[in-house]
Amino acid sequence: MRVLAFLLLLTGASAFVTGGTAFLGRPVNTVERQSTSSLNMISHRKGFKTLGKPADQRKALLRALTTEVIRHGRIKTTLVRARAVRKHVDHMIELGKRGDLHARRQALAWVYDKDLVHSLFEAAPDRYSDRQGGYTRVLRTVARQGDNAKMAIIELV
Repeated sequence: MRVLAFLLLLTGASAFVTGGTAFLGRPVNTVERQSTSSLNMISHRKGFKTLGKPADQRKALLRALTTEVIRHGRIKTTLVRARAVRKHVDHMIELGKRGDLHARRQALAWVYDKDLVHSLFEAAPDRYSDRQGGYTRVLRTVARQGDNAKMAIIELV
C-alpha cells in the first residue's frame, strides 16, 4: 500500500484532485524574496516616541541628554533619541534667548546643572540672535557594532 502511494506521489497524482485532472493553479515559488524596503508605519495619534521606557525614565533620559548637548555642544547617541532630544534642546535655547526670570526658572527646572543654565543664558542671545529656530543638527552615522542600532550625532549649530 505504501509503495502504491509513493508511486502515485511520484507520478503527480493527488488525493485532493477529483476525476484525475491535474492541478491547474499557479506553481508555488519556493525562492525567498529579499525585500529592500523596510516597513515604515505611520504612527497616527501618537504624540511622541516612548523610547521603550516608562515616563519617569524617559524624562530623566531626555533631561540628561539635553544637559550634555548644551554642555559639550555635540554628543553621539541613537537616532531616535537624538530626534527626541532635539525638541528639548531647542526649547532651552529659546528660553535662553528670552532671558527673563521665568525663562531662567523653567530652564533650571529641566537642565541638571545650574552653572550650565547661567552660561547658556549669557551666550544664547548673542550666538543665536539671527536664528528663529533650528538650533540643533542631527547627523546620521554608521550603525552601532553590537546591536546594529542606527546612530546619530546631535550638535548645536
